[in-house]
Amino acid sequence: MDGKLTDSNNFEDFDFDYDVVIIGAGISGLYQLYRLRESGFRVSVLEKGTGVGGTWYWNRYPGARFDSESYSYAYSFSEELLEEWDWSEHFASQPEVLRYLEYVSRKFDLLKDIQFSSEVVAATYDETKSYWVLELRNGQIYTTRMLVTALGVLSEPTFPNIKGIDTFHGEYFHTARWPKAGIDLEGKNVAVIGTGASGVQTIQEIAKTVQSLTVFQRRPNWCAPLNNGPIKPDEMRKIKDNYSDMFVRCSESQGGFIWTIDPRMTFEVTEEERKEFWEFLYQSRGMSIYQGNFRDVLVDEKANDAMSEFVANKIRERVNDPDIAEMLIPKDHGFGTRRVPLETGYYETYNRSNVDLVDLNRTPIQNITERGILTTDKEYKFDLIIYATGFDAITGSFDRIDISGVKGRKLKNQWGSNLETFLAVQVLNFPNFLMVMGPQGLGGNHPRNIEYNVEWITTLIEHMRSNNLTRVEPASDSVKYWSDHVKEKSGTSLVNKVDSWMTGINSNVPSKSIRIVGGRYGGSVQSYRGLCDQIAEEEYEAMIFS
Repeated sequence: MDGKLTDSNNFEDFDFDYDVVIIGAGISGLYQLYRLRESGFRVSVLEKGTGVGGTWYWNRYPGARFDSESYSYAYSFSEELLEEWDWSEHFASQPEVLRYLEYVSRKFDLLKDIQFSSEVVAATYDETKSYWVLELRNGQIYTTRMLVTALGVLSEPTFPNIKGIDTFHGEYFHTARWPKAGIDLEGKNVAVIGTGASGVQTIQEIAKTVQSLTVFQRRPNWCAPLNNGPIKPDEMRKIKDNYSDMFVRCSESQGGFIWTIDPRMTFEVTEEERKEFWEFLYQSRGMSIYQGNFRDVLVDEKANDAMSEFVANKIRERVNDPDIAEMLIPKDHGFGTRRVPLETGYYETYNRSNVDLVDLNRTPIQNITERGILTTDKEYKFDLIIYATGFDAITGSFDRIDISGVKGRKLKNQWGSNLETFLAVQVLNFPNFLMVMGPQGLGGNHPRNIEYNVEWITTLIEHMRSNNLTRVEPASDSVKYWSDHVKEKSGTSLVNKVDSWMTGINSNVPSKSIRIVGGRYGGSVQSYRGLCDQIAEEEYEAMIFS
């Protein structure tokens, strides 16, 4: 450490507007606000939307819902909250999730410290005073000792690189920017571009209402049944009685889910046992087939091929037209190597007479027209076009803000040449800049990992206050160690051999065309927490304070 500062320049310098500013009022931002405020810090949240919820505020498209069990996704920090809230479904829909987060905000009186319609466009670190200057789109300026980002992994939507999007005379929306008031789809001719997770949820839902639905698919994804259902009162009571055991189970799993990876290898069992096990997983709820499978399915190509063929045969059984079934079966990646959307009757949707599937590999889109979509085959006419074209993941939510660190270094430029962090919490050259679930962080069941991340960040800031420290940043060798560790933990996974948002690829963003190994942490929850705990126990020797 470089020594403590004088009392005239202590941590809680009231010349600054806040001790801590948090960007984002989603699950991360709400809990970070609660924890910091409980610790006595002057803290404010800046949120560009008009309400809380983050992902669950913006993603209002038809069919949007959890794909982690509702009760495993909920906050665990308050026993009173756990006892009060009843979930109606095993996988809650977006309206219910938003009601839950609004309830949390009211219960803990969080709204008074959240500024809505406050989009941060620039954040600049002032080295002379060790503080951040934040500029909002409306021109307001705020100063803060510490800046904490709670931006989310998937929060910056992207439209496809197709000419003429703005020329369409009908309505068009990205799934992540669905109007609050909703859209009347009854009797309309609708197009959906994209078959990722949000596309799957949207397609299977709106097909029941629209006059006609045409799905434009560039790349099919492996999907698995959600197997959702209502939660009866006696079942909810049992869930509440077992919350503590469930949260322990989540903390001991690979990705924070209630499911744990099977210790067996795929070919250690007989073919009959293997198929019986996979059938059990296919009929089970949620991420079971992804997080409860044989331990070699995502690292051994032969094991993955066998699993992929099992799911492919399920698709063939569920889709009446053999040609359409084959169009829906991925040929360029194995099961689980990209994000697995969970579905409810998705494949059966293509058995409906009002639903068509267009393979963009055969007939690519040339441009959007005034009337609809022109492919190399023909022009399709629509009343509405829905873009389910995903997000600028991992760094996209940071890239939209002009973030400047020491000597004017731009975060976007630094990460553009070399994506590195320390514990997914800190960045070299950006002092007093902390991230909840930043790049190179844990994937999986996010709230379970968010709570840990928030607690660790809060303890760090408390340590600074207790020791009258006003500046913190990671040591360069600590950053290198963590980035090497992330790459090592990710190196054996088949995920890293596939282009997806999990490997930093987005065909809609020119700068995101090179695959990243280690954009997300491939180790377990336990290994991540163990390293973070060790850093704290060693009095943060891996960091530089002043």
